[in-house]
Amino acid sequence: MGLLEHLNEQQKLGVTTTEGPVLILAGAGSGKTRVLTHRTAYLIEEKGVDPYHILAITFTNKAAGEMRERIDAMVGHGSESIWVSTFHSTCVRILRRFIDRIGFGTNFTIYDADDSKTVMKEICKRLEIDTKLYKERALLAAISSAKDELVTPEEFARRAALSGDYAKHRQAEVYREYQVTLRRNNALDFDDLIAKTVELLQTDAEVLSCYQERFRYIMVDEYQDTNTAQFTLIRLLAGKYQNLCVVGDDDQSIYKFRGANIYNILNFERYYPEAFTIKLEQNYRSTQNILDAANHVIAHNAGRKEKTLWTANEAGDKLTLEQFDTAGEEADYVARDILAGKREGRRSYGDYAVLYRTHAQSRLFEERFIVSNIPYRIVGGVNFYARKEIKDLLAYLKTIDNAQDDLAVRRIINVPRRGIGATTLNRISDYAIAHGIGFYEALKCAEEIPSIGKSAGKVRPFVNLIQTMRSKLPYLGVAELLKELIEETGYVRELEAGDEEDAEARIENIDELISKAAAYEEGEETPTLSGFLEEVALVADIDGLEEGSDHVVLMTLHSAKGLEFPKVYLAGMEDGLFPSYMSIVSDNAGEELEEERRLAYVGITRAKEELCMTCARQRMVRGETQYNKMSRFVQEIPTELFEGSMDDAGSKRTERRPAVRPKRQTMRQQPSGQSLQAKAFATANTARGSLSYGVGDRVAHMKFGEGTVRGIIEGGRDFEVTVDFDTAGTKKMFATFAKLKKI
Repeated sequence: MGLLEHLNEQQKLGVTTTEGPVLILAGAGSGKTRVLTHRTAYLIEEKGVDPYHILAITFTNKAAGEMRERIDAMVGHGSESIWVSTFHSTCVRILRRFIDRIGFGTNFTIYDADDSKTVMKEICKRLEIDTKLYKERALLAAISSAKDELVTPEEFARRAALSGDYAKHRQAEVYREYQVTLRRNNALDFDDLIAKTVELLQTDAEVLSCYQERFRYIMVDEYQDTNTAQFTLIRLLAGKYQNLCVVGDDDQSIYKFRGANIYNILNFERYYPEAFTIKLEQNYRSTQNILDAANHVIAHNAGRKEKTLWTANEAGDKLTLEQFDTAGEEADYVARDILAGKREGRRSYGDYAVLYRTHAQSRLFEERFIVSNIPYRIVGGVNFYARKEIKDLLAYLKTIDNAQDDLAVRRIINVPRRGIGATTLNRISDYAIAHGIGFYEALKCAEEIPSIGKSAGKVRPFVNLIQTMRSKLPYLGVAELLKELIEETGYVRELEAGDEEDAEARIENIDELISKAAAYEEGEETPTLSGFLEEVALVADIDGLEEGSDHVVLMTLHSAKGLEFPKVYLAGMEDGLFPSYMSIVSDNAGEELEEERRLAYVGITRAKEELCMTCARQRMVRGETQYNKMSRFVQEIPTELFEGSMDDAGSKRTERRPAVRPKRQTMRQQPSGQSLQAKAFATANTARGSLSYGVGDRVAHMKFGEGTVRGIIEGGRDFEVTVDFDTAGTKKMFATFAKLKKI
C-alpha cells in the first residue's frame, strides 16, 4: 500500500489504528509528524472519512503551518475542510460563532500581554494594591495559572478564604476585578480563549453536540505540553466518538514553567482505560551511541513511560567530555574545535550548535567566536552586548570614563527614571550647542540655564552620581566600580521590583557583565576603565557576523527542542548550573530535577553525529569564582560511551563517572572572560603578514620570560604560537597578544 510503504511497523500501527483513543509515545526523532500526516491521509483515502470531520491541533503557528502544507500535499482536493490549527486558533473560531451564549459579543477583542498589563495597572491603582509587595507581573501569572487549571474567580476566592493566606485573598480580589474589567470591555486574554471555550462547551449542550459531531477524528501533537484547560477541551470535543489520537513524548516535557501538565500524558490510559498505546522508539536522527547516552540519563526519572530509543544507523563516534579549569577555557576549546572542523573540511559552520542552560552563558562563546572570526547566530535571545541592561550599564561606564559620548549620557539620564522630561533635555542640548560644549558639561551647569527652571534640581543628582563615581576611579577596580554603580543607581533593585517577565534573565546578564569586568582585571597588568571599555567595544561593535546561512547556532536548551544538528556542544554541564541550583535546593526537588533531566535528554538528542559535553571546575558568577562539581547528568552516562579513560585525565576515579579527556591547552593561558584588546586588531594584519620569529627561535615574553618557539599555526585572524618557556612551561597564544620578541 503506497501510504504505508516507507513506514516502520510501529509507525504503520499509528497510522492504521484509527478508532477509539490512541496514545502514540513518540521518542525524539522517531518521525511523529510523518505519522500524523499519513494518518490523516489514511483516514480520508482508506477509511472514507470526510475531511470535514477531522481536527488536527498543535501548539505553534509554525508547526500548524508545516502540518497544513504536508497534509495538503498528501490529500489534495478537500484538505481545506480539515481544521489544522493551534489550540488558540481553534478556540477563536468556535468563540466567534457562539460566545454570545455565555454573555460576550462575538466581536470580542483579544488582549495581548501588554493590554493585560495595562488593565492590571489600573486595577492595582483602583484596589490600592501595593505593587512593591504584590507585583503586577506576579498577579497576572497567578491569574494565568488559575485559568490554566480552570479555576474561576469564585473558586479562587473560596480557596483563598480556606487557606487564611492574606496574599491569596488579595490575588482573589484582583482576579475577580480583572475578569469584570475584561467582560465590561468585551475582551478576552489568551488564557480566556481556552477557558471560555471550555465554559461554553460545558454549559451549552447544543454547541457541544455541534462540535462533537463535526470533529469525529481528533489528533493532538506535542501532547506532553498541554495544560489542564487544553486537556479538558480535548476531552469535551472527543466525548462522543472517542476517536482521539494524542502524540507526544513525556521525556521531552520541559515547559512546566509555562503551565504544561506532564500528568496529562502520563495518566492518559487512566482517563481512557480502553486506549491503545503505541511506542515509536526507532530514531532516524542520531547514532546509537548518542541514543544510548540519552536512554541512560532519562532512565533515572521515575515519572515516565518506559521506552528505549534505538536506531538502524551505525554506532557512530563516542561522546567526548572536556573538563576545563575555567569557563573561558571551555569557550576557547569550543571555538578552536569548530575552527579545526571547518579548516579540515569535516564540517561547515552550520553543522554546529552550542547549547546551554541560561542566556547569560552565551557571552563567552560570542566573544571567542568574534575573536576567531566564526559566524554565529543567537536563537531565542539577543546578542549579549546588544541587550538593554548591558547597553545601559556600559553607557554609565562610558559617561564615568570621559562623558564625551553624548549618546551614552542621553541614554542613561533617565535610567532608572528621574523624571527629567524631553523638553528639559532639549533645552539643555540647545544650551550645549550654543556654548560649544558637550551635553554632559551642559548638565553640570544646569542651574545656569534659565529656561529649565526647577528641573535643574532633577539633573543635579545625576551629575553628582557621575562625579562621585569618577572620583573613585583611582581606588576601585572595574568590577567593584560596576557593582557600586549598580547599587547606587538601584538598577537591579528596579528590575526586582518591576514587572518584566525577563527580569531574572536580565539580572543574570548583569552578573555576567560583572564577571566580564573581573576577568578583564585578572588578565591585565594595569587594568583601567578605559581599557575595559575598549576591549568590550571590540566584541560589541563588530557587525555582519550573522549574515549568510553558514553560521554556528547558539541557544538555550529550551529553544533547541524540535531542532537537530550534526554536532552539538552541551556547555556548562555542572551541578548548580545544569541542573540549576534552584532545582537542587527546591522544596519540590524531586520533580524539579526530573524536569531538568528531561531538558538534558532533549539536549543530547539534538545531536545527529557528534556530541561533546563541556564543563568547568570553576566559573565566575557576579565577579566571584564558584567551584562546581561535574553535572550529575554527565555521571549518569556509562564510561564506555565516552572517548578516552580516566587515566588519560591523570585522575583516579572515586565514583562511577564517565571518562574525562585530557584538558586541552587553551588559546591563551589567561583567565576566563578575557577578550582581545582593541589594539590587537590594529596590528593583526601586520602579524598575519609576517612574524619576526619562526619555529626553533628563542623569544621573550613580558610575563612568561624566555622560551623556544615549538609551533606556529595560522587560525582565524591571527597566528597561534606554541612556546616552550624555560620556567612557565608550554603555552599557546595568539601572536598579536603575546608580543613575543626574538632574542
